[in-house]
Amino acid sequence: MQSAAFNLSPSPSLSPLKPRRLIASTTYSPPSRFDPIRAFSSSNDLDSNNVVFPRRSWSLTSASNSSLSRPWNPLTPLVSESKTTRFEVRATAVPESAGQGEGKSSLVKTLELGLLFGLWYLFNIYFNIYNKQVLKVFPNPVTVTAVQFAVGTVLVILMWTFNLHKRPKISGAQLAMILPLAVVHTLGNLFTNMSLGKVAVSFTHTIKAMEPFFSVVLSAMFLGEMPTIWVVGSILPIVGGVALASVTEASFNWAGFWSAMASNLTNQSRNVLSKKVMVKNEASMDNITLFSIITIMSLVLIAPVTIFMDGVRFTPAYLQSAGLNVQQVYTRSLLAALCFHAYQQVSYMILQRVSPVTHSVGNCVKRVVVIVSSVLFFKTPVLPINSLGTGIALAGVFLYSRVKGIKPKPKTA
Repeated sequence: MQSAAFNLSPSPSLSPLKPRRLIASTTYSPPSRFDPIRAFSSSNDLDSNNVVFPRRSWSLTSASNSSLSRPWNPLTPLVSESKTTRFEVRATAVPESAGQGEGKSSLVKTLELGLLFGLWYLFNIYFNIYNKQVLKVFPNPVTVTAVQFAVGTVLVILMWTFNLHKRPKISGAQLAMILPLAVVHTLGNLFTNMSLGKVAVSFTHTIKAMEPFFSVVLSAMFLGEMPTIWVVGSILPIVGGVALASVTEASFNWAGFWSAMASNLTNQSRNVLSKKVMVKNEASMDNITLFSIITIMSLVLIAPVTIFMDGVRFTPAYLQSAGLNVQQVYTRSLLAALCFHAYQQVSYMILQRVSPVTHSVGNCVKRVVVIVSSVLFFKTPVLPINSLGTGIALAGVFLYSRVKGIKPKPKTA
């Protein structure tokens, strides 16, 4: 009879040993169930007369006892434990950081947009206040408009010089296309200053709430864009509100009224022309670049008119002879021009980030903010019926900004 001997010496130089296959005697009775845990629990349990090991290799390594105490599974696992562990770590680590990055990015964009809207309103408020103060003591709207375009031109040149915005390459054909836009842009700002010099700031902006009416009429005449029933319905309260506010306005005069109406006509003509003319332009041009070029061209257009009409009335000698504070007039004129150019630039920056409908709603809110702030600053007397007319007109503007994007349903055959 042969017996199995295991030499388990404590020498560290020996490599892990594998047991030899034990062969039983001629008499073999198979066990009802083989349990490897029992087989290795004690050396006294080994009975070479009755037990035979299955034909499988066993490794006696330096693994912990816990690995030897597992139940033996003769089937090979489909996926190893190490691979499963690595997969779980990846699955839990990636989404957490990605979600945090998206949340921070969305929060930053929201704060940036809110800051731009706040600057848009703030620059507009200060422009109207400083502009009105200058026009009160120096009622020469042509010169005031020329100063605003001159300051804007200097800012544009500085912006291009220091690469704050890419300087465009403009051809002669493109300048010819932009020229009509520059003409109506110049007239629009000139008429606005003429109205601000004649009537209260709040009344000028109440009349300028009629811009949607002129936009609808001009778009139908020159672009063939017929308004929907919703747009027409929103125009009615605008017209009615402006009419009610005009009848009850304390500072009403026809020169200020028609100047504001002419400003509406020219400003909306610029929008229609930009759709009709610039669509033919092969080279794309962003709004800030277009506004910058129009500002420079407007200065070139109005400078000769200013010299012809007002001459040297804006010189220090003339202002002193008129009994005006030269430093005060120059400072407020400069601040008004800076605010004018700044709010226009910020307006285009907002338009690049939001939809036109959102921009229109923001413009409606801006008009409300300007009217309220000017009434409070200049202590303009306002009757309750006048406030009602202004409120109805502004509500119509808000309604128009919401419904102008609604398309009519296509007619089914």
